[in-house]
Amino acid sequence: MANHVSALKRARQTATRTEVNRANRSRVRTSLRVLRESLASGDVKAAQAQYRSTVSVLDKSVQKGVLHSNTVSRYKSRLNARLKALALAKAS
Repeated sequence: MANHVSALKRARQTATRTEVNRANRSRVRTSLRVLRESLASGDVKAAQAQYRSTVSVLDKSVQKGVLHSNTVSRYKSRLNARLKALALAKAS
């Protein structure tokens, strides 16, 4: 265990930061899971609404340093492709 005052403070900061990062990662994973489930269900309207909120959560995760911007771009591209494919399948 830490003995110096500065080491104790760093331990407290690490614990706080860990909780914040865990909450942010959880928010991203939950949003992605809900979007993938709505895509699998085949409801285009619900999937489009969930896509917009998921993109917002992903962009915020980049700002907070949870995910890299290239990773988020890849996620958004692949999810949008799945959404478009679902919309085209339902239209035809």
